[in-house]
Amino acid sequence: MNMIRIAAVLPVILLLFATPVLSQSVAVEEPDDYRMEHYRAPVPATLKGATVLDDEAVHDLWEKGEAAFVDVVPRPPKPANLPEGTIWREKPRHSIPGSIWLPNVGYGKIAPQTEAYFKAGLEKATQGDKDHPVVLFCLADCWMSWNAAKRAQEYGYSKVYWYPDGTDGWTFNDWPTEVVEREPGEQ
Repeated sequence: MNMIRIAAVLPVILLLFATPVLSQSVAVEEPDDYRMEHYRAPVPATLKGATVLDDEAVHDLWEKGEAAFVDVVPRPPKPANLPEGTIWREKPRHSIPGSIWLPNVGYGKIAPQTEAYFKAGLEKATQGDKDHPVVLFCLADCWMSWNAAKRAQEYGYSKVYWYPDGTDGWTFNDWPTEVVEREPGEQ
């Protein structure tokens, strides 16, 4: 009797466990232009002209110290309508050690001031060498880093690396992080 019940529910159990695997394997096409909305969503596996890094490859680059690391996670906005006198502090940003943080440069469309900020930050990170390797990252499933890496290529950087797992992948591997402050000049 128990074998019959198990046989009856087994297909349902298998379907429940298989569904997440199937949804994770859905391929996301690389768009021709910047992602303009819904920035926290599955990202493509590619970025034309850039090198896509997995966890081991990014850690290897970091250990060698041969690349500039640029974190582009957006800065959290101050909550609207806080009661008068409320003290609001931003949550500290834990990032890959040695990275610079250039928040808000990964939106699909950026203001001229943000573009100037991003260009200045990239110049600082690469010491003005557009052939210096630069790794752009954010969080897992974050289009901000994809957009930023695409934009860095358009600015003439020739060795652009994109780390799509970002600090989520980094911390999942239990690698060290440090609190970083955003680069001054962000609007």
